[in-house]
Amino acid sequence: MDVSFYFNFFLLTQVADLETLGQGGEEMGGLCRPLQASMVWLAVLLLLLVETVNTAQEFDPYRVLGLTKSASQAEVKKVYKRLVREWHPDKNNDPGAEDMFIKITKSYEILGNVERRANYDRYGQMEENKQDQHQQGFNRHFHNSFYFDESFFNFPRSGRDFSDSKYLLDHAGFNSKVLPDSFKRPYLIKITSEWCFACVHIEPVWRETVQELEPLGVGIGIVDIGYERRLANQLGVHRTPSILGVVNGRVTVFHYSVVREHLRQFVEDLLPPRLVEKVTDKNYVSFLGSWHVENNPSVLLFDQVPAVPLLYKLTAFAFKDYVRFGYVDQGLTETSRLLHQFNINSYAPTMLLFKENTEQPADIIQAKGMKRQIMEEFVSNNKYLCVPRLVNQRLFDELCPVKQFHRRRKYCVLLITGEEPGFVPGNQAFLTFASSNTKDVLRFTYVYQRQQQPLCQALLHNQAPLFAQVVILERRSPGGKAVYRSVIGGWNGSDDDKTRLHEQLELLQRDPSYLSYDATLPELNNELAPMFLIQWINAAYDYFLQIYDDLLFSNWREMMPILSLVFSALFILFGTVIIQAFSDSGEEKPPQKPKNPPNTDDSPGRANTSSRPPKKDFVEVTELTNITYISNLVKLRPGHINVVVVLTDASKNALLRKYAKEVFSFSGTQTLHFSFLNADKHSQWMPSLLESCPTAARALAHGEEEEEEGGGGREGDEHSSSSPFSGRPRDFTGHVLALNGHKKYFCLFRPVFTGDTDTGGESSSSSSSSFDEGSRRKSRSRSRSQSSSRSRSREEGGSSGRGGRGGGRASRATSLEVHHKLDRLGLWMERLMEGTLPRHSVPGWPGLDTTSPSSSPAPQN
Repeated sequence: MDVSFYFNFFLLTQVADLETLGQGGEEMGGLCRPLQASMVWLAVLLLLLVETVNTAQEFDPYRVLGLTKSASQAEVKKVYKRLVREWHPDKNNDPGAEDMFIKITKSYEILGNVERRANYDRYGQMEENKQDQHQQGFNRHFHNSFYFDESFFNFPRSGRDFSDSKYLLDHAGFNSKVLPDSFKRPYLIKITSEWCFACVHIEPVWRETVQELEPLGVGIGIVDIGYERRLANQLGVHRTPSILGVVNGRVTVFHYSVVREHLRQFVEDLLPPRLVEKVTDKNYVSFLGSWHVENNPSVLLFDQVPAVPLLYKLTAFAFKDYVRFGYVDQGLTETSRLLHQFNINSYAPTMLLFKENTEQPADIIQAKGMKRQIMEEFVSNNKYLCVPRLVNQRLFDELCPVKQFHRRRKYCVLLITGEEPGFVPGNQAFLTFASSNTKDVLRFTYVYQRQQQPLCQALLHNQAPLFAQVVILERRSPGGKAVYRSVIGGWNGSDDDKTRLHEQLELLQRDPSYLSYDATLPELNNELAPMFLIQWINAAYDYFLQIYDDLLFSNWREMMPILSLVFSALFILFGTVIIQAFSDSGEEKPPQKPKNPPNTDDSPGRANTSSRPPKKDFVEVTELTNITYISNLVKLRPGHINVVVVLTDASKNALLRKYAKEVFSFSGTQTLHFSFLNADKHSQWMPSLLESCPTAARALAHGEEEEEEGGGGREGDEHSSSSPFSGRPRDFTGHVLALNGHKKYFCLFRPVFTGDTDTGGESSSSSSSSFDEGSRRKSRSRSRSQSSSRSRSREEGGSSGRGGRGGGRASRATSLEVHHKLDRLGLWMERLMEGTLPRHSVPGWPGLDTTSPSSSPAPQN
């Protein structure tokens, strides 16, 4: 005998004493009635406490199922099924069968879930189980001990009984079953808990709604918030009772009064608005003829009800990816011609299914009471066209499945055709052939070559056929492995083509090894995929609709995380702006450093003129080759300029050093790129560029004529009547171009020295030196002071040493001349950054020559 027996006996004696005291109290004028009521309530509370402790010690799910803690999940499930069949109240007449059945169900809810079982084994009795057992134990023991009816304290039991157990949802089941299935049918879910008094009041309406909507195809679920806290948090519901709707993975809360009509309307509102189209005499031709674009059959339901039946909407939602649905109201005068054309009986609902032939339905069904199973079977058997077009990988997997060992072979007869009008007769002939050769092992399909180029290239070996092709294939593995064979001669729909295809199909059924070629098929393009912008708009619409519902119904608990995130982002944004504003106003600008006078001729005289300091201590200079030409010039980003210096193999080292020093102060600008072009490798590029831009050629020729006249005029007389670019080879060493690849223009820098650099021998040394003397004088008059001083010293040193080593002195002088070609490049770069240089436009950039043409011979005197 346990403690509760003695405690119950004690309470019974106290209640008996209180009744005697109450009877005596009546004789005393009712003075003891308050004391009697207080003692009764105290006894009830004490009994509640004792039963809580007692039931917590009594309930053990392992003992209820007769298992040990080492039992596996398979054993738990097996024992649960056996006990449920044994103790089901409909099959067991034992008075305690219902209580035992509830115990078995609760035990399986704990042990059948791996997470709950681990928590129970680790921590013992869980709080929700304690609460449930406490409520059940209190109700059972209190009723058995005192024989009180449930209406004694007006405390009704929860509306959930053993019949609701099949609708119970847990977190894993909701995410693995309900959410994926919600894309095919809507779900109506009730949130409840034990001893929920308001849940009892809506229970009759809930039962009637379930009995009405479940046969139509609506999914039903019940979530016990006391057991499934995690699932309740995921659904965003924290109070009972609540009713939710789930469709397409989206959860919607029901906010109106719980009436059957409101719940039915709530389910209809969950469905997409344009599932079923109203069809009349005016639009039925376009509705049935849209199979070309939609690539789906069409179903018409004829009925006398003005509104579309909910059963038909639910069927349309289940097959929305396969079939188009239309509804014809027989009571309207606008549908009389449609009823007469298809000879519709107005006494019973009728469904017509159309495929490629819009004049004659492919299937028909008529029944007085249209049931859900009949509708779904009717649509499921006709959810593909006779010759459907492969528009995505899902349809390809369904029509041409992978070969299974335990199933019959299935072959896919694929027509590779085009969308042009010239292919229409052949496509129609292929449809006629497929309609007359319907077999379970054959599936006729077609693709547009322009839409599915990877698939067509894999089957046709990268060939572009001028006419349609027929390919018979069988898929062997999900990875894309397939065997196939093309029908010789192509396909134009003639009788010979039909005979040839029929013979090969017959041969294939007799000898499966007829498909002798294998290939790896790529995944098909999804032709029906919406654009990213449309997906983004739909997601934004759903998001704002959810926010509107939360604001409308004051669901502040779910809104708090979103509002907190928004206000935090705004606070950070404005805080950053304010801090930046104060820091900018209070920041003192650093004093500008005075320009140091240059010490040497080689240092860049305008190193501090750039507004942005260089990020590196060197300049990256890239050579223009056939590999880098496209990226560094032709496809240069808008707003970017490539500064290119032209040089030769002999002058490469000297010019690159001088070029790097002159442009170093501008290397911090991100829109400037620096390159060099080897004229020995690509000698025809500069002439081609100048020929495409006459203004630049004239400016260059005019400058050279001025220099030649200043240098002595001997060669100006010789070439005064001819073009400056004809009759003699060009030397563009030291020229610099600022190329804008996007806008197709360039700015030209002409070097300081433009004389010959021939150091061939003693015979030409005198003329060369005389020309160099004039060039040096011209250079000294136009270069900077430090450059002129160094040039003068070099000239003096070179002239004082003329003698037996004239060739070496001429070589050193030539090196110095090449070095000074870029003396004024820094000033030119400043004008480039200011935008004051003349721009020469070209129609297009010439290509680089991989080989240099042979140099032309010198003109004969």
